[in-house]
Amino acid sequence: MQDEHQRVTRSTEVLYSFAGVHNNMMRLIQRSAVENGLSVPQYSILMALLSRNEMTQKKVGEKTFLPKSTLSQAVDGLVREGLLRRQPVEGNRREVLLSLSEKGMTRIRTLHLQEGGIHQAVQSVLESLTEQQVNDLLRTHKQITDLLEKGETEEQKK
Repeated sequence: MQDEHQRVTRSTEVLYSFAGVHNNMMRLIQRSAVENGLSVPQYSILMALLSRNEMTQKKVGEKTFLPKSTLSQAVDGLVREGLLRRQPVEGNRREVLLSLSEKGMTRIRTLHLQEGGIHQAVQSVLESLTEQQVNDLLRTHKQITDLLEKGETEEQKK
């Protein structure tokens, strides 16, 4: 009985730890987005495209977990502002390819350099950790992500 209680307590501690990091990051993301004239979904879309520069709208939705209607509205706003380009995928009229415009890349650079923004806050945290701590953190997060995804995949097979 004590063993079970310790396991529940430990998993709860880990969940609260992740929640604390998540809540602080979301607060910083919201502030960064608002200060740059973006909604949080728009911010998420720009960050998703940063790593690949172009991606189908469906893939962006999968990466950001945004509902289709929210994704569509956010993309429309980013296209209107000239931050994104939208074009049909050749050979598949139902797919839409999104890519960052030069103005979009400039906005992302601004977000990364923004004083008090999430990127500067994370950079500051990283500078307070050793290289080994950062490597361990990244390795542990990847391991947790992989195990959770594996568990979800196995659950879906049932």
